[in-house]
Amino acid sequence: MEQVSAGQGTPVALGLEDFAVGQIYESGTLTVDAADIKGFAARFDPQPFHLDEIAARGSFFGGLAASGWHTAALTMRLLVTGGLPIKGGMIGAGVELAWSRPVRPGDTLRVVSEVIEVRPSRSKPDRGFVTVQSRTLNQKDEAVQEMTSRVMVFRRG
Repeated sequence: MEQVSAGQGTPVALGLEDFAVGQIYESGTLTVDAADIKGFAARFDPQPFHLDEIAARGSFFGGLAASGWHTAALTMRLLVTGGLPIKGGMIGAGVELAWSRPVRPGDTLRVVSEVIEVRPSRSKPDRGFVTVQSRTLNQKDEAVQEMTSRVMVFRRG
């Protein structure tokens, strides 16, 4: 398998012809803090276990935990800022998400993505679809999210 890491010779924008099954792409990292978790939750997922440490201790999570949607948004940021630099941007054509464990304050996240399918469009020769399995990992290399996404990718030419 070919491994491509952000900042290590990765082209600025990858076209369909740059992808092959088995390639692995790694993002940079970002660290989440309690203010990030609470700020996202206050706007988009205002549940007590995302907003309040005391309420979170008595919940299923046993402590403050990021919303799964926050984890998905952080994953997207890591992908588009170097983890999977696709020509024309990441245009989704479908996704399947699973959250394996909660993201906690202080967690440092990164994304490892593997290309599992490359399919040129039959009707539009300037593009195709790439299916990618992405794992968002914390600093202990534990998966916090698993995602399979199908993205439209334009050819370079």
